[in-house]
Amino acid sequence: MTALTQDIAQSFARIALGHVAREYPHKLDHVMEGDGDVLPPRVLHPVFFGSFDWHSSVHGWWTLLTLRRLFPDMPEAAEIAALADATFTPDKLAAELAYLERPSARGFERPYGWGWLLYLHLEATRHDDRPWGDRLAPLAQAFAARFTDFLPLLTYPITVGTHYNTSFALILAREWAAIHDGALLTAIDDWSHAAFADRGAYAGWEPGGDEFLSPVLTAALLMSRALDRGGFARWLHRVLPEGGWLETACQPVTVSDRSDGKIAHLDGLNLSRSWCLSEIAQSLGRGDRANRLRDLADRHLEAALPHVAGDYMGEHWLASFALLALLAATPGELR
Repeated sequence: MTALTQDIAQSFARIALGHVAREYPHKLDHVMEGDGDVLPPRVLHPVFFGSFDWHSSVHGWWTLLTLRRLFPDMPEAAEIAALADATFTPDKLAAELAYLERPSARGFERPYGWGWLLYLHLEATRHDDRPWGDRLAPLAQAFAARFTDFLPLLTYPITVGTHYNTSFALILAREWAAIHDGALLTAIDDWSHAAFADRGAYAGWEPGGDEFLSPVLTAALLMSRALDRGGFARWLHRVLPEGGWLETACQPVTVSDRSDGKIAHLDGLNLSRSWCLSEIAQSLGRGDRANRLRDLADRHLEAALPHVAGDYMGEHWLASFALLALLAATPGELR
């Protein structure tokens, strides 16, 4: 089983340090209301202007803070702290919040960036020697309020394998809500039950050619958090019965061109599947099926881990998903 080591942590840290403050190339999620809104990323988003796009910058920062906490003695830890001190300032974060409050930003980064921002704030609160958690709190609360307002309007789950996937964002948001917002936690669980509790056997056609998330595995991971162990085991047996898609078709995918940003998503699919499979196995506990899922998770991880670096189209985001997968593979040891 592949494990998170300090060597891997240092490699991921160097990758993320190389892009969270790299402004260009950049892909904006930005609605312009006039000529005055034609501004560069560093002005629109003085905190999250790097990493090709806003959400990748957010989870690049999650990667850095997580690695700093887990490996405080690695040489990169001091550089991470210094850059975070210079980045997570009250003025810069106030500008991010002001952008979010623009009327045209109602759908900004929904829901992928919303979930990652809450996950970043959750990690920032674990660094007691720094004010990052307190400073990020207003922005986190604003995104939590967006989830609270949005879920009652979302009649149907969005089950694509890209950024609009509802389950993935709610997995991250739920972990934050479990500590910071009990009402949101309840809303997420209630919505998850309504969306997925009565689903039948999965018969999807994944993978799609540009997916980085599995629609069914993200839903399964969300339900593993919203149900007790017995209830989840029964749900999984119905939706992903043994001998079905999970055992016959869920195999590591091939990536034909890592310089193509969309096709490079497939490396992320291998990594996110690994994360989901490890977490689902943990929820099942012991048993043959849980062990098979762990082996499948490791095969997916090994298929993608060598390709975290190499081309910027993947390099600006893949380390975050590799870190999720590695942390899930070693429960109780590194979290």
